[in-house]
Amino acid sequence: MIIRLPYMPAALALAATITSGCAHGSPPTGGPPPISVTTAEIRRGTIATDVSFDGQITPVYQTTLSTAEAGTVNAVNVTEGDFVRRGQILASLDTAQLQATLEANEAAVRAGEAELVHSRVAAPIQAQQYASAVATARQNLQTAINSVRSARAALAHDELTEQADEQLLAQQYVSRETYEQARATAVASRETLRSDLQAVTAQQAALRTALSNTNQRLEDRATISQSAANLDEARANVKLLQAQIAQSSIVAPFDGQVTQRLLDPGAYAGASSGVFTIAQVSRVYVVANVPDTDLSAVARGKAVTFTTPSLPGRTFHGRIFDINTTPTSGTLSYRMRLLEDNPDLALRGGMFASVRVERARHAGVLLVPTSAITSGPGGPSIFIVAGGKAKSVPVRIGLQTGAVAEVAGGGLGPGTAVVTAQPGGLQDGAAIADAGAAPAATPAGLAAR
Repeated sequence: MIIRLPYMPAALALAATITSGCAHGSPPTGGPPPISVTTAEIRRGTIATDVSFDGQITPVYQTTLSTAEAGTVNAVNVTEGDFVRRGQILASLDTAQLQATLEANEAAVRAGEAELVHSRVAAPIQAQQYASAVATARQNLQTAINSVRSARAALAHDELTEQADEQLLAQQYVSRETYEQARATAVASRETLRSDLQAVTAQQAALRTALSNTNQRLEDRATISQSAANLDEARANVKLLQAQIAQSSIVAPFDGQVTQRLLDPGAYAGASSGVFTIAQVSRVYVVANVPDTDLSAVARGKAVTFTTPSLPGRTFHGRIFDINTTPTSGTLSYRMRLLEDNPDLALRGGMFASVRVERARHAGVLLVPTSAITSGPGGPSIFIVAGGKAKSVPVRIGLQTGAVAEVAGGGLGPGTAVVTAQPGGLQDGAAIADAGAAPAATPAGLAAR
């Protein structure tokens, strides 16, 4: 049998009012008449004491949804009171301008991809052309050098012939016509050598040009790298615009209920402007502050009950979800939360609640109505009925509620009749009306739970 404070008014239902008119025997003669008292039986059972805390109900999640981008509200798909699912699109902004910019950047991506492909295909072809030009220039230079060598040899021969014919002409061994022919041949050889030397110079310049053109390969590589970088930038712009378009839709982050609708279609929403407030109501927190003096009564996972004046007649059962390790700022109270399922959505955010937690429990102890206990110089005591007289018995008090108290000592046991309502002048040994009629049944108010 567990006795709790909420049942205090029923404890007195144990009592049986005994008056001198309803006694089984006649009052003793030669003394004062028996004193009319109210009695009850001492019973063995369980007693528990509770502590209660004031709290408030709050949604598990509650958030104001806003837009990451600024723009005109194009559509609002829900209104206050609607239930929404996670991932559901609740509203969207006008994205026409973003879409146009996205298409332009997608075109830039396609152009960049084509340019990069062309550059990568053309680069090895151009490199081969540069190498071929160098080889041709070297070959042409060597040909020109060989021509110079031949021209020098021919010139040396023709000059010797000219000198010899000149001497022979002086000795009249050859005709002047022969000499003039040799002289003309030498002049022609000198002209050929000069022309070949000029050709060597030209071919050397051509080789230098061909060699310098090979450096163009580095520039081609740089062009390819730049094209790749430009393509990466264009792709990044596309991703950015796609993200901006996606963020132009407001999506429910969790299952919940719309509690506020702040903007309508056509309104301009600045960046971070609130559009909706939604709350998760299928589960709620019951939040209460626990004074440090009561921390010993609470623990994570401990069973509790709570009520709310908004729902009279209903008692909710739950367990402590968590207890903060640091006190609320400026207080010596610690936040305690219950996490409660709310399938019928009866519990709403903002409701006040009274949370009741069991502080202590003693089982198999002797219980008497609290009204039976008297205090005196010798400590607490109770009056029991012994042979038609009141007998004062010192007791030790254990747990106590407003209705019943745990007692021990004085040879007490279950079934002993105890005086619950003590009239003035009741003393140890005073005659009282027959108390044997104390009811044995346990009233409903003190029934075991």
